[in-house]
Amino acid sequence: MSHSNGHASANGHASANGHGKTLNLTLHIWRQSGPDAPGRMVPYKLEGVSTDCSFLEMLDLLNEQLILKGEDPIAFEHDCREGICGCCGVVINGHPHGPEQTTTCQLHMRSFQDGAELYIEPWRAKAFPVIKDLVVDRSAFDRIIQAGGYISTNTGSAPEANSILVKKEEAEAAFNAATCIGCGACVAACPNASAMLFVAAKVAHFAHLPQGQIESSRRARAMVAQMDQEGFGNCTNHGECEAACPKGISLDNIVLLNREYLKASLATAGT
Repeated sequence: MSHSNGHASANGHASANGHGKTLNLTLHIWRQSGPDAPGRMVPYKLEGVSTDCSFLEMLDLLNEQLILKGEDPIAFEHDCREGICGCCGVVINGHPHGPEQTTTCQLHMRSFQDGAELYIEPWRAKAFPVIKDLVVDRSAFDRIIQAGGYISTNTGSAPEANSILVKKEEAEAAFNAATCIGCGACVAACPNASAMLFVAAKVAHFAHLPQGQIESSRRARAMVAQMDQEGFGNCTNHGECEAACPKGISLDNIVLLNREYLKASLATAGT
């Protein structure tokens, strides 16, 4: 269901009372029983939420109350809860992952005021259809990676670290691009639902390294073609993707993607 091998949670596993202040909240949460069912915002009151809670722990608390009442708990996706896997994204008051530049699981309730009203929705994109409630199908990202996000290399033991020399600035640029966790916040933030920042990060990761040069003549073209086929929108340089990205992936990677795409297109035209 998700490219990050996460799982959807309907009741969570954490209960947190904490030692900080507590909040009384009104939560307006998107409820949708299935992909083809109509959805709507449903209000819930939640009292005594510790400011030490993470946002997902707050949802766990709400689900515990719903289960005790015999009601259907809210489905949301999570896995590591450490800001690594990219599973947990939701839109909070119009902002992917919420008001801080971090993942939803690393967002804490101290970011909100007592009495706040929070509107919680899934990612909104044609390529990310809703499965249930706050869970969306992000397997479109899997198919983009399968189209070209790999390298040809010999299997076996790891090569000696200095056998292929890489300039420090190139290694750092590759590492920075590789920090993309594929959460989809860039898509959710973009008014066009573009996946350009995600694709750019995956292409840039390889473009900066000598190991990535074998497939470079086709990688950008193949991944961009798959992105278009999945129904993502076009990039028009709004810059919301970079602002919403919990890992701070730079728009510079989109510049590199465009350059790699043009280079691959010219190479294909010349053959």
